[in-house]
Amino acid sequence: MSDTSDRIEREITIAAPVERVWELITRPEHVGQWFGDAGAEIDLRPGGALKITWEDKGTVDGNVERVEPMSLFSWRWNQKDAGTTLVEFSLAAIDEGTRLQVVETGFSTLDTTAEDRRAKYDDHSGGWRAVLENLVDHSRVNV
Repeated sequence: MSDTSDRIEREITIAAPVERVWELITRPEHVGQWFGDAGAEIDLRPGGALKITWEDKGTVDGNVERVEPMSLFSWRWNQKDAGTTLVEFSLAAIDEGTRLQVVETGFSTLDTTAEDRRAKYDDHSGGWRAVLENLVDHSRVNV
């Protein structure tokens, strides 16, 4: 897997202040709506547990890596028995509200077949488009 297929990067603008976007990406009552559809649990500290649940996919867990209030939130997302990928949310205040960048890396280090790594990368690549659209919609209703 080349470096270009090990990194998923998305950027959106949310018409809300950084403080509000921070709440939307770190508070379980929000994450469990725009990311998962059946709830979330987040122990918001480095090493804290993170669980996101979907009605049709079950629960995926991970561990919080970094918490830099109002600027950076990251976690390691468990990829079944293959290892983890790193998800990083970076926030910046802009005239229009908040620029949110999401980067997920680590697919090339997963302990699985090249085909499975590619499938996970492709699934997550499309998934980030969908969940970030959900986040923008959620922010409009919950600002």
